[in-house]
Order: sequence, then structure tokens, then C-alpha cells
Amino acid sequence: MAFATAARERRRSTMSSRRRSALTGWLYASPLAVFVIVLFILPLGLVLQMSVSDWPLLGGNQGVNFPDNYVNAIDNRFFVDSVIFTLKYTVAATVLLIGLGLGLAMLVQESTRWKGFLRSSFLIPSALGLASASLLFYVLYSPSAGPFADFMERTGITFLGTPTGALWSTVFLIVWRYAGFYMLLMLVGLQGIPDEVYEAARIDGASRWQIFRRVTLPLLRPTFALTVVLCVTGSLLAFEQFYILTKGGPDNSTITVVQLIYNMAFQGQNDLGMAAALSIIVLGALIVINIFQLRAFRSPDEE
Repeated sequence: MAFATAARERRRSTMSSRRRSALTGWLYASPLAVFVIVLFILPLGLVLQMSVSDWPLLGGNQGVNFPDNYVNAIDNRFFVDSVIFTLKYTVAATVLLIGLGLGLAMLVQESTRWKGFLRSSFLIPSALGLASASLLFYVLYSPSAGPFADFMERTGITFLGTPTGALWSTVFLIVWRYAGFYMLLMLVGLQGIPDEVYEAARIDGASRWQIFRRVTLPLLRPTFALTVVLCVTGSLLAFEQFYILTKGGPDNSTITVVQLIYNMAFQGQNDLGMAAALSIIVLGALIVINIFQLRAFRSPDEE
């Protein structure tokens, strides 16, 4: 009898301890849960509601307008051009940032005397806000007040005066601003590769190129997955740099998808419903693209 009573007490004590642990876990998680609900779940729900409603900028919800918002967003005369331009910019920025980030990471990893100086120099631009960096480059590219004004006046070349020039001038800004950040991510990945792996490759007679191609690159697969997802997502959502540098010009040739959403909502059409519908389309595309990227970088052991 005493044994049964002791067993019941132990069970009650165990259940009470589990409840306390669960309550403690919920208490620790509650601030983040509130943060996610208030700043993500509720706004996403509002955007979904707006995307199926007739919702002008002034006037509030005017009733259901589904699927007209989605059809009108896709039929917008700038939609296809903005998608093509955004993809072009994304490819250019991603290739340059990932390649330069890896090159800088390998440079500062192998350098000994100037290692600290180089790391700090490459990383300093990342501390500057994107809007501030865009304003800085806007002045640099200015044909009247910039340091290259005389050169542009003599040659007739303007950095932002042609679609191609505006694209690559903005890409240069992004590379300058973010190369140090991607260098840091790549450097963390490189430092996570054990030295024994390199030593074994050298003992087997592998050259530097063979070590890089057959050892470094495969072992950097998780780092590549992270950096590519970050870079592609950030590039597809580009807005500030083009809004400050080009305002979508010249001749509406540098309008990104996010800038098109902004124009739909606050300029010209003043249609929050159509802008919300395009936002949902962009969100769905981002989810699909990120899933594809993560599957593409999945290691063979995870298949």
C-alpha cells in the first residue's frame, strides 16, 4: 500500500514538474510569439484581406474585388518589364556578391600581416545604411555636383542616364555596400573546414585548384545555401537604392517589382488592393524560389 502511494506521488510530482517546464518554455517563447504575431501574422492577414478587396488609398474597404486585383496587377503595363529587370538585377548582384565575397574571404583568411586591417576595411561599408549609401552614391553620380562631373561633361557619359548605366551603377553600389558582409559569411564557412582535410588533400598530391574545387567548394555548400538565399531574396525585394538613385528612370527602365507595388499603392493608381495582390504574388514567388534554392544546395547525404 505504501509502495503504491509513493508511486502515485512520484507520478504527480513528475507531471507537475513537466507542467512547470512547459509553462516556463511558453513564458520564454511568449515575447517572440507576440513579436511574430503583431509584426508578421496580423499584417499578413491584413494584406490578404486587402488583396481580395476594393481598397483605395483613401476610403478604406469598399467590398470584395477578387480576382480582379490579381488580374489587374498582372495586366499592369510595367509588370513584365519590372519582373525582367528585377531578375536581371538579381542575377548580376548575386553572382558578383557571392564571387567577390568568397574571393575576399580567401584573401583575408590567408593574409597574415594585413589580416585585421583588410577585414575591417572590407566590412566598414556594411555598417552604413542602404539609404545613406544610396544618397552618397547619388552625389557621386551627379553630373553637376559629383566628383566625376567634369569627366561626364567632357565625354557625355552619365552613370544614371541610360538603362544599362543605371543598372550597373546600382549594382556597383550594392557590391560596395554588401561585399564585406558576404565576405564575413564566407569566412565563417571557410574557418569551419578542418585543417586536417586540407592536409590530407595535400598529402594525396592535390594542387591548389583541385583542393579549391574538390574540397573547399563542396564543404562550403551550407554557406553557399545561406548566402544565395539571402542575396537572391534581398535583390528581388530591391527598392531603396533604385528609388533614391533612379526613381525608376530613365524611361521607367529601372522599376523593380517592389517599386511597382509602391507606385500602385501611393502613386498614380492609389490602389492598395491591387498593390496588396501583387505583394501576395511576390511572396508566393519568393517562397517557391527559396524552396528551389534550398533543394538545389541540399547535400547528397540529405537526399
